[in-house]
Amino acid sequence: MPQYKYTAVTKDGKKVSGLIEAFNELDAATKVKESYSIVLQLGEVQEKSKAAAFLSMDLGGNKLDDKAFMLMCRQFSVILKAGVPIRRTVELIADKMTDKTLKRILEQVVKDVEGGRSLAASFEERGGKILPVTFLETVRAGEEAGSLDTAFESVSEHYAKQSKMKGKVRGALIYPAFVLVVAIVVVIVLMVKVVPTFTAIFDSYDAELPVPTQILIAMSNFFSHNWMILAAVAAAIVLGFKLYGNTEAGRINLAKLQLRLPVLGNIAVLNAASQFANTMAMMMGAGLPMTKAVTITSRVLDNYFVSQQVGKITSRLEEGYTLGHSMREADCLPDILVDMTAVGEESGELEQTLGMTADYYDTELEQATASALAKLEPTVLVFLAGFAGFIVIAIYMAMFGMYAAM
Repeated sequence: MPQYKYTAVTKDGKKVSGLIEAFNELDAATKVKESYSIVLQLGEVQEKSKAAAFLSMDLGGNKLDDKAFMLMCRQFSVILKAGVPIRRTVELIADKMTDKTLKRILEQVVKDVEGGRSLAASFEERGGKILPVTFLETVRAGEEAGSLDTAFESVSEHYAKQSKMKGKVRGALIYPAFVLVVAIVVVIVLMVKVVPTFTAIFDSYDAELPVPTQILIAMSNFFSHNWMILAAVAAAIVLGFKLYGNTEAGRINLAKLQLRLPVLGNIAVLNAASQFANTMAMMMGAGLPMTKAVTITSRVLDNYFVSQQVGKITSRLEEGYTLGHSMREADCLPDILVDMTAVGEESGELEQTLGMTADYYDTELEQATASALAKLEPTVLVFLAGFAGFIVIAIYMAMFGMYAAM
């Protein structure tokens, strides 16, 4: 998402500058005006060159550990419910935190809170590039409403649910991925090492080889003599996709393609629906305005095309259209989700409806993933067995022919 640099004026008449992420300049201006009444300057920040980005990156790594993050949120909820002051709460959690990244952030937050700064503002400045935007906004809403313990409990439950779903999908992928890797390794070893050994034996006889054996030898020779070229072509294709995916048009087109793929496309659609319903339910529960909830939700969606389309819904909401109507116009989410959202709006139970819809799509996503993997496993095994059988038949036919000619 593009970054925009702004210069604005506070209510006290002071000039302030900063950076903000937005879909376009209009979206950026809207976000800045939420905090400041007057915007003096606003312009898109040009991306750094690859070399500059490499030189400026943090070599220590700043990846957020999901388990440590969920534990931190749960600790905040429990300690705050016990009536411990916020500064002391942050200090206690920072002392016991084993994750280096979160510990560093919390230690800085302790000093900020001690100096009178709000918890949400401190978290955003100290860990805005690492911490999820849903976490930051929920904490801010909870702080403003005086219900921080509830906000942290909501965040903890949300990310526990998301982590559980990711864990199920990841666990289901391990076995077929392992089988696929083994199949590829076996094929390479057979074609590069085993078959050439038999080829040398067959070449010592003048008998004509069967057609399957000739095909096998030709394939082996091709792989043995051209493996470097094949590796270079594969690397070039991967690099080409990577470079194309770094462009705006490429990201959108690849995201669209992901949604249209057989089997996997359905999983991508269900995942987007699940993320949308879960995040919107949490944002609405935190008391955020509809437009802000949609904006935040759009930023956490995995599929870039769906993220862009959902982000544009905000402008329709500002024009007075309902969320259900705006989602139907965007035409990027399943009809059931759109219809359930519209029903929730009409009944005044949008948060509860989105929560139930999220549970439905979580179940659908889990079942779709399991079904896809159930089809993938036998497909890989059949391919491996078929290829191994072809090699055995080709070798045995040649050997029987040699024995007959002796």
